[in-house]
Amino acid sequence: MSQFPFFSFIMLSFLFFFKSQFGGEPLSYTRFSLARQVDGDNSHVEMKLAADEEENVDSNMRGNQTSIAKPKRLNGYVCYGIIAVIVFFLIGFMIGYLGYCRRVESQDCGKEAGTQPSCPEETETFESEEQLPGVPRIFWADLKSTLSGKLDAVDFARAIKMLNENSYVPREAGSEKDTSLAFFIENQLQDCKLSKVWHDEHFIKIQVKGSSQNSVSIVSTSGNGSQAYPVESPEGYVAYSKAATVTGKLVHANFGTKQDFEDLNMPVNGSLVIVRAGKISFAEKVANAESLNAIGVLIYMDYSKYPIVNANLPVFGHAHLGTGDPYTPGFPSFNHTQFPPSQSSGLPNIPVQTITRAGAEKLFQNMEGDCPRIWGTDSSCKLVSSQDKNVKLSVNNVLKEIRILNVFGVIKGFEEPDRYVIVGAQRDAWGPGAAKSSVGTSLLLTLARILSDMVLKGQFKPSRSIVFASWSGGDFGAVGATEWLEGYLSSLHLKAFTYINLDKAVVGTTNFKVSASPLLYSLIEKIMKDVKHPLNGLSLYRDSNWISKVQKLSLDNAAFPFLAYSGIPAVSFCFCEDTDYPYLGTPMDTYETLNREVPQLNRVARAAAEVAGQLVIKLTHGVELNLNYEMYNDEILRFVKEMNLFRADIRDMGLNMQWLYSARGDFFRATSRLTTDYKNAEKTDRSVMREINDRIMKVEYHLLSPYVSPRESPFRHIFWGSGSHTLSALLEHLKLRKKNNGAFNQTLLENQLALATWTIQGA
Repeated sequence: MSQFPFFSFIMLSFLFFFKSQFGGEPLSYTRFSLARQVDGDNSHVEMKLAADEEENVDSNMRGNQTSIAKPKRLNGYVCYGIIAVIVFFLIGFMIGYLGYCRRVESQDCGKEAGTQPSCPEETETFESEEQLPGVPRIFWADLKSTLSGKLDAVDFARAIKMLNENSYVPREAGSEKDTSLAFFIENQLQDCKLSKVWHDEHFIKIQVKGSSQNSVSIVSTSGNGSQAYPVESPEGYVAYSKAATVTGKLVHANFGTKQDFEDLNMPVNGSLVIVRAGKISFAEKVANAESLNAIGVLIYMDYSKYPIVNANLPVFGHAHLGTGDPYTPGFPSFNHTQFPPSQSSGLPNIPVQTITRAGAEKLFQNMEGDCPRIWGTDSSCKLVSSQDKNVKLSVNNVLKEIRILNVFGVIKGFEEPDRYVIVGAQRDAWGPGAAKSSVGTSLLLTLARILSDMVLKGQFKPSRSIVFASWSGGDFGAVGATEWLEGYLSSLHLKAFTYINLDKAVVGTTNFKVSASPLLYSLIEKIMKDVKHPLNGLSLYRDSNWISKVQKLSLDNAAFPFLAYSGIPAVSFCFCEDTDYPYLGTPMDTYETLNREVPQLNRVARAAAEVAGQLVIKLTHGVELNLNYEMYNDEILRFVKEMNLFRADIRDMGLNMQWLYSARGDFFRATSRLTTDYKNAEKTDRSVMREINDRIMKVEYHLLSPYVSPRESPFRHIFWGSGSHTLSALLEHLKLRKKNNGAFNQTLLENQLALATWTIQGA
C-alpha cells in the first residue's frame, strides 16, 4: 500500500511533462490527488477517466473528418494516447502487486502457526518452495489430499498378516527369523528408492531360560518336616531376573505400585510378593518390592483386568529398570568394542517369574484373607499365605550373547539434510507379536513407500530428512534403539529433532491416546483436528482439555529413551480401549486375535498411518520447526504451584522459593526472546531460520540435568526421567516430611531443590 503515493508522483510527473511538450491539457486528471490515492479506489477512477477521454477524442475525430488537424491538436491526441497506455500499464502493475502482497501475507500467516492463529488450510503454503525456481507452491491441503489418497489404496490388514506368517514367527531378538525379517525390511526399503538404506549390528547380552526349568512350588511346614508341592513350571519368564532360589511367606501387593505397598499395611521384608500385571512395568514392580526388602516377585494376569479364557496362558516380560543392554550401560554394544566390566544399576537382585492365572489360583488356595474389594480383582484373590505354608521360587535363567540388526532408510531433505525426524518401530517379539511389532512394522514400510513416491513425483519436497528405523531387541527394553542412541549420543540431539514411535499403534478402536513431549502438543492438536476417527468419521479432537489427559511416556515405551535419555522430543500414540490389550507378550498376540479384537482393522491402521504421515510432513516441510517450546512454561508453572503447597514446610527449614521463582522467570523470558526473534526473522533467509530452529531443538536437551552422571542416572530429564534429580522425586521427598519424617533427608532436599533450580535457569 505504501507504494501508491510513489505511483501518483510518477503519473503527475508524466502529465506535466507531456503538457509542457505538447501543449495538451490533462483536463480529466486535474482532480487526481495523493490523498485520494491512499483510499485504494484510484485504479477504478483512473480507468473511468481514461475511458471518458477516449470517447471525447473519438467524437472530435468523427466531427472533423474533412478538416485538416492542427499540429497542436495532433500532439494532444498523441499525448492522450500515451497517457492511456501508461495508465493501463500502472493499473496492471498495481493489481499484480496487490495480488502478490495478499499471497505473501497469507503465507506468513501460515508459517507462524506455532505462535499465531493459523490461516485456513486452503491458503497454507510452505516457504521452502519459494526458494526453488520453476517449482509450484505446495499447499498443505494438497499434501494432505495426496497422502490420504495413497493411504486409501493400502491393504494394511494384508500387510500385518504377511508379517505374521510362519516364516517370520516367532522372532525373538537375534533369532534366525528376526534376522530374516530384518533383511526383508531392508530389501523393501531399497525397493522404495530411498536416498540410502543400511543396517547396523550390535552384540548384546540378553537373558533366556536355562536348561533347568524355572519352578514355583508350595512348601508345607506342618508335621515333622517340610514337603514341597509343585504349582507349575512356567513357559513364560522374566528376562534379567536374578538366577536364584528363595523360599518365604507370600504376600499379595495388588499391582505393586508404591502406593499399593503403602496401603498394604503389612511388611514384605523377607517375603515373596505376588502382584497383578498392569498399571506399571514389570521392572517398576520388582524395584518397588526390592526396595522394601522382598526376596522375590511373582507376576500374573488376573481375569478381571485381562479377561482371557485360557487360564494357562504364559506371559513374558523383563525386569531391567532401564533400557538398552544392561551389561554395557552408557556404551554402545558394537562388536569387538572393549569396555570395563560393568552392569546397569537397574538390574534386580531378586528372582522374578511370571505365572499363569491357573498357577496363581493354586497359590490362592493356600492363602488366607480376602483381597480388598477396592482392588476390583478376582474373587479367588487372597492376601497372605497360610501360617504353615511357604512358597518356593526357583529361577534358572542364563545370559546369552546375540547379534541384532537395526535397519535404516532415509529420505534426504532438500535444504537441511543433516536435520532429521526419526520414525521407528520394533521388529522383534516373544511370540507372534502381531499387535506388538507387526502393526508398527507395516506402518513403517507403508510410510516409507508413500513418502518416497511423493518425493519422486515432485508432490513433496521435505526441507529436512526423514529416517525410517526398524529396531530389534525391543522386548528386552528398547535395546536396539538405546544402543543406537548411546553410539551417537554426542551428536544426535544436535541433528534429530523428533522421534515418532509406531509400536502398538493399533490395539483397539474406542480411544485415541497420546504420550508426548510438550513441544509436540500444539502440532498433535492440529493433526487431531485434521484426521477423522476411522469408525465414526468424527475428528480425533474431542476434548479441548485433552492435554491434561496426556500420559507420561512409560519406561517400556521405545520413545522413552529418546526423550528422557537423549533429550529428543518424542511422541507415541495408539488407537486403544479403556483397558489394556490383554495379549501383548503372550503366544495369543496373533493376527487372528488382533483382527477379532479390532473391528475394521484396515481402517484403524490407515488412520494411524495418517496421523504419523501428517506428523512427518509437518515437521519436515516448512521453514519453521513445528515445536512449541512455550508449552514448557506451563509445565514449569504447574511445578511451581505444586511446590507452593509446601511453602510453610520450606520456610520452616530455613529455605525460600525465590530462586525457583527467578529461574521460572528466566525461562519465560528466554522463550519470549526466542519467539520475538522468530517473528522478526526474514523467513526466506535460510541461515537465520536454521539458527532459530537449532535454538528450538535445544530446548528439550537443556532440560536434561547436567548434574548427574549419564551412566548412573541415564534418564536425566527433570520432567520425564527417573531418579532423585527429577522434579517428581523432589515433590515426593517433600511429602515424606509429613508422612514419614524419619525417612526425610533435609540435606538431600536442599540439593534437589538447588539442582532443579539451576537446570531450569540454564535451560
